[in-house]
Parts: sequence; C-alpha cells; structure tokens
Amino acid sequence: MPRTIRGDIPKDIVSGITITSLIFVISVYMPIIGFFCSLFIPLPTLFYRSKLGRTTGAFIPIITIIVMIAVLGGISIDILFFVELLLLGFVLSEFIERDLSIEKTIVYTCGSVIFIGIVGLLFYSNLSNKACYALVTEYVSKNLKLTLEIYENMGVSQESIHMISNSLEHIEYVLIRIIPALIVASTFFVSWTNLLVAKPILKSRGIFYPSFGSLKLWKAPEFLVWGIIGCGLLLLLPEKTFKFLGLNGLLIMLTIYFFQGIAIVSFYFEKKRFPRMLRVFLYTLIALQQVVLIVIIGLGLFDMWINFRKLEEIRT
Repeated sequence: MPRTIRGDIPKDIVSGITITSLIFVISVYMPIIGFFCSLFIPLPTLFYRSKLGRTTGAFIPIITIIVMIAVLGGISIDILFFVELLLLGFVLSEFIERDLSIEKTIVYTCGSVIFIGIVGLLFYSNLSNKACYALVTEYVSKNLKLTLEIYENMGVSQESIHMISNSLEHIEYVLIRIIPALIVASTFFVSWTNLLVAKPILKSRGIFYPSFGSLKLWKAPEFLVWGIIGCGLLLLLPEKTFKFLGLNGLLIMLTIYFFQGIAIVSFYFEKKRFPRMLRVFLYTLIALQQVVLIVIIGLGLFDMWINFRKLEEIRT
C-alpha cells in the first residue's frame, strides 16, 4: 500500500486549509461546541500530510497558522495552543509513517509536541517581556473569568455563580500547579483520539496506516502501577511541592488507565454487538459524566488483577 498518494495537489492544499480553518473558527467563536471541535484540529493536517507527503503537506499547517494569526489579530498563547494542535497532527503522521507500535507512536508524538511547545512558550515569553509563570497565570485567570461568563449566559443559578466566583482564587492556584499534568494528559488524549479517527479515513483512501492490532485488547504496561503507588505516597507527604508533584503524576497515570478502561468498554460493546447509536450515546455519556469517567478509569486500573477481558484465553 502506498504511503503517500499525490492526487490533485492544489485542490488538496486548499481543502486542507479550508477544513482546518473552519474547525478553528468554530473552536474560537462557539465555546461549547468549539471545545469538542478543537480536538480534531490535528486531523486534516494528519490526513493531508499522510496523503501528500512531508514537504507538500507542510503547506497546510503553515498557511493555516497565518489565517489563525489574522483572525485573532496577532500572536498570543491561544495561537500557540492551536499551533500545537496543528503540529500534533503533522508529527503524528510522521510517526505513523515509521510503522511503530501504538505506545511509541503516542509517546514520541506527545514528547515531541510538548518539547516544541515549551520552546515556543519560552520564545513568546522573551518576545512579550514577561516571565513564563506570569504568562500562564494571566492566561488561566482570563479563561476562568470567561468560563464564569459562559456559566452566567447559560442560566446557571446565581448561588452557584457566587460560589464559583468566591473560589476562583483557589481554583486558579490549583490549576496553575497541575498544568504540567493537564498538558500531558490532554496531549495524550488528543493524539489517541485523532489516531483512532484517522484509521478508517486513511484506509478508505488507500493511504498507509500501521497495523497496531486490535486496540480493544490494549493493556498498559504492568510496571505503571508502581507509578500510581509512588504518586499516592507523595500525596501523603506534608510538603506542598511533593503533593503537587504526586498529583501531577497521578493525573497522567489515570489518563493512561482511562485508555485501558475504554479498551475494555469497546471490547464488550463489540462482544455483545451493541448497536452503533447506542455505542455513540454511551461514549458521549462517558465524556460528559465525571462519575462514569471515574468508573472507566477504575476498570482500567483494576484490570491488572481482575483481567476483565481474559486476554490469555483470547490470545491462545
């Protein structure tokens, strides 16, 4: 199977820029729907990079970045965020082409994107003559206030608004200190989601996609459980630095076990032949309900001992 398919290059470039820019505009001007749309900003870049190759495929994210800067009126942290998403799609396609394992593809992609993001933040910090911590604090504070305004417009009760407003300072304090985990976890999640969605798209167009095997049987490496235990112990220490270090590590570990939990759920959806619409409803429920999300993480974590899918029997 060919790894790239040229086709009508100018048309593909225009299509890629148009689709990506449209998703970007929705993400910026329709906050609630836009949040979910922003998860798929990497997808057009991934697709057209895989179809057109590295050099030609690079035109799409580069021109789209220019469009983004024009729409937002200059370079900002928001631009850095969207650039990171475009970069993620491009880098993910690079590692897909190398035909690595699913774990290496995700880890290498996320590591590369986060490293470049840190470099970009340092560059922007020097450009704006502000320390990185000040930039992050300002960004978090601004977005918390915007979130509060959205809640007010959605008709949330004044009592709840007042309670959240009084807690903003504490929420900001915690958020700033768990940003490393949020960045890593969200990068993992976006990479995984786009990798799964890209599979049927690439295969339907005859474009190379690695044989990762059935991801419904995926299982996290067993040694990661020691990471959970270590992070839990750090949370018990009195020093706040260690507590936040443990909390950051724990959030990253739980994200990984969420993927394993989703694999278990997907395995049983297929085994019990759930209708497609019911699957969509249940996946949406998982995304929107925190309690269900915690249950999924628990499934992934305890799968090490309970072995919900009986993997040994399947593989033999």
